[in-house]
Amino acid sequence: MRKAANDISRCVACGVCALQCPRGAIDIYRGCYAVVDVKTCVGCGICEKACPAGSIRVKETEEASK
Repeated sequence: MRKAANDISRCVACGVCALQCPRGAIDIYRGCYAVVDVKTCVGCGICEKACPAGSIRVKETEEASK
C-alpha cells in the first residue's frame, strides 16, 4: 500500500500539496508544515509531483509488506 509522507524539515508550508490532493488528505499545521492523513491518502502521487520543495514522497507502507 502506498501513502504520502512529508519531510517537515524540507516543507515550506506553501499549501500546494493540500490544494492538489483530490482526497483532501493534507492540511497545513499551524502554518508550519504539511500533515498527511494516512487514513485518507490513497497514494496517488499528485502531491509529490506538485510539491515545489520536494518534501512530499509517496512510499510503500509497512502494512503492505505484512
